[in-house]
Amino acid sequence: MNKLSSLGRILYALPFLVFGINHFVMYDYYMGQLTSFIPSGGYLIILTGLLLIVASLSFIFNRFVRIVALSLAGMLLVFIAAIHIPNLFDEQNKMVGLISLLKDTSLLGGALMVAGSAKKS
Repeated sequence: MNKLSSLGRILYALPFLVFGINHFVMYDYYMGQLTSFIPSGGYLIILTGLLLIVASLSFIFNRFVRIVALSLAGMLLVFIAAIHIPNLFDEQNKMVGLISLLKDTSLLGGALMVAGSAKKS
């Protein structure tokens, strides 16, 4: 069961690595996704990319997993409140907004499960 949990943790980490790298590669796209609720968007896009990469590496190398997973859960909750919920009111992108909301909600749930199963460090 330990090998299965380790594999699951690593597989959970890989999308965050890709998402983090995308914040640098697709910077202009993410700037277009920001709402008026988010100040200093450009800096936050870079910071978010770095935090996603750090979270991914933390999960892969099994270091500080609990605190990083809880921090990631908090960040995803902010994304849901500040980006995805406001995007639900945009008639042109309502379905994309709903899909993004559901994706980040499931990732938030996964982060809480990872935090709950991680050893306290």
